[in-house]
Amino acid sequence: MNKNLWLLAGAQGLFLTNNVVFIAINGLVGLSLAPLGWMATLPVMGYVVGGALSTPLVARTQSAYGRKCSFQIGLLVAVASALLCFWAAIDKNFWLLVSATVVAGYYSANGQLYRFAAAELSAPDFREKAVSLVLAGGLVGAVLGPNLASRTRSLFEVPFAGAYLALALVALLSMAIMSFLKFPPLPPKKANADPGRPLSVIMRQPVFIVATAGAALGYGVMNLLMAATPLAMQMCGFEFDDAALVLEWHVIGMFAPGFFTGHLIKRFGVLTIMGVGVVLNITCIAIALSGVELHQFLIALFLLGVGWNFLFTGSTTLSLEAYRPEEKDRAQAAINFFVFGTMAVTSFASGALVTTQGWQWLNVGSLVPVALTGVALAWLAWLRRQARPAG
Repeated sequence: MNKNLWLLAGAQGLFLTNNVVFIAINGLVGLSLAPLGWMATLPVMGYVVGGALSTPLVARTQSAYGRKCSFQIGLLVAVASALLCFWAAIDKNFWLLVSATVVAGYYSANGQLYRFAAAELSAPDFREKAVSLVLAGGLVGAVLGPNLASRTRSLFEVPFAGAYLALALVALLSMAIMSFLKFPPLPPKKANADPGRPLSVIMRQPVFIVATAGAALGYGVMNLLMAATPLAMQMCGFEFDDAALVLEWHVIGMFAPGFFTGHLIKRFGVLTIMGVGVVLNITCIAIALSGVELHQFLIALFLLGVGWNFLFTGSTTLSLEAYRPEEKDRAQAAINFFVFGTMAVTSFASGALVTTQGWQWLNVGSLVPVALTGVALAWLAWLRRQARPAG
């Protein structure tokens, strides 16, 4: 871990602080302001829809101005959108809150590229570990996010308005950290430079399909259950501090494995570790279906976090095989577009399902994307086994 990777891990931690606070409070603030109960998670959905819509613009910005400048622009948007969310909460304006979270999605689209930037700041034989360790910086968000939401809950008459104000300060701190980062300079653009393969060709590769499916479906299942958890726990009679504790351990599960996931991928192979992630997701769902006591929420969400880590770190590592350096901006943007698109669907579905069908049926439904992820991994493993004798 060189200095740049440590700084990037710190920025990742503050990025996850923003995400955790948004997940923890947006559904609850939305529920208090929404015209109808099923609309409660629209502010959560707005965040990921904004991220999906921003991916092409972020890709162009990264290509034109480089990683550092693009990341700083994203952080400026984070400051502005957090202040807009604060005003929406004070003014009790539901649709302004949704609009502000859509704007905040631009920051999310930038932050999702931190993991790819980690691979560029390390030696080629250290890429898996660099991605894993920078993702481990999310532990900052695991601890800071839920505590920030709890401690700022009553700063103003409107619950959680202070949390949005605190997120503006978190983004400013991240800007300070980012100012010390040094990325490789943009290569000079040549008139006849090879632009690489068309995106349609890149996307048809089995390795790209499986890497994208693992990232999108793994993130989708995690988001489906995590976004619904504060609402489900409130419906079961738990206090917000209980939900904050569950989310804290969930995010610890998401990022604590980052200290060794890269080593596991190196030793056992990327598809094996992603397969373990699928098994952990199934175990999470089984525990969630067994009851609605505090310890069942906590253990299920912790395992969900670890499963996400194995799938997402593995998918990011696997995707590095799918594109060349000159293709990275559009390939990474495509992967993130599918991730955000899946998250948008699950963000809306989480609120609609948990308020109309309940926590149990929400978990049963999440078995479908988990099964699809398992089938995709088995397919790529079979293709690779078939290719070995020919090689």
